[in-house]
Amino acid sequence: MSDLYPRNPFVVGKYVSDNYFCDRVKETEFLRKQILNGRDVALISPRRMGKSGLIQHFFNQSSIREEYYVFFVDIYSTTSLAEFVYLFGKEIYEQLKPQKTQWKEKFFQVISSFRVGFKLDAMSGAPSFDLGLGDIHAPQSTLDEIFNYIDEADKPCIIAIDEFQQIGEYPEKNVEALLRTQIQRCKKAQFIFSGSKRHLMNNMFNSPSKPFYQSVISMGLDPIPMDEYAKFALRMFEQRGKGLDVDIVNAVWRQFDGYTWYVQMVMNELFSMTEKGSQCDKTMIADAYANIIHVQESSYKNILSQLAPRQKVVLQAIAKEGNACNITSAKFIGKYNLGTASSVQAAVKSLVNNDLITVENGIYRVSDYFFSTWLAKDY
Repeated sequence: MSDLYPRNPFVVGKYVSDNYFCDRVKETEFLRKQILNGRDVALISPRRMGKSGLIQHFFNQSSIREEYYVFFVDIYSTTSLAEFVYLFGKEIYEQLKPQKTQWKEKFFQVISSFRVGFKLDAMSGAPSFDLGLGDIHAPQSTLDEIFNYIDEADKPCIIAIDEFQQIGEYPEKNVEALLRTQIQRCKKAQFIFSGSKRHLMNNMFNSPSKPFYQSVISMGLDPIPMDEYAKFALRMFEQRGKGLDVDIVNAVWRQFDGYTWYVQMVMNELFSMTEKGSQCDKTMIADAYANIIHVQESSYKNILSQLAPRQKVVLQAIAKEGNACNITSAKFIGKYNLGTASSVQAAVKSLVNNDLITVENGIYRVSDYFFSTWLAKDY
């Protein structure tokens, strides 16, 4: 089967086509309206809610593909401006490489500091990206070149930067101000800044002391409505000759509060467990959860091996609660033998910083629902 017709229609971790993307009609239209009217957007929502998929879906719209160059830069794993510049430049090159445009041909001329990182393919003679982080000696200068190159584009660009709050963690000073200045000067591009750490993203764009203050239209992302996802899931099963009851989809959706990635992951497993011509049974849900958790078990153990003892017990306590509140109270501390309130606070701070737990309105939970289940029941 081709990539456009995957064996399992519940695609996880990537975008294939409109056929395997559920809903987000209003959100896609909102993005279109803002970009067409020259407004940059901050897309802020928890991880695993589907931000990246929405952006890729928006980029895949025919009117967008025809009128714009589109670039998606995921900076979640970056720790410095040099890494940001590296990924930014690489994404532009990789997206333009298949295209035959005069703008592409200017890439090496304008971004001269990247020349050392390119080599000719021995078979085709075409240039290929062979740049290492150590080759970026002056990231600010390279960033200037990248933005100068963007401004020479032969049609407008849309640049999405995922997990944008990460720039606040870079050791270099004034990275936010540097990027804000470059973006203000850039005439050929609109930007989508997406992020999952809502308090950091909101501070970036809503604090008067910050360079990006009031520079964007903010957009949140809620779960796909349960009935809309159920229609999608039933259609995917039916098209492949398999049966599915709506109650199963609703049960899975509720288990994960509608978080897209987790719901999709379980439906992917249920689809693989259901034979063609057969009906998916509700008793299969528990086995689907167990199968997914079993595959991830070694990574979960690895995560725990890197935590301090106090962080482990606090993490497990929160997992056992599911949704934990008043975690520094004597009642909570005594229930799980967590020591002192100050030690719990220190552990929680580290766990939040490492994205292992999330907190909203005073409610704490383990960020990964599957990890939480494993901690609560199996560890």
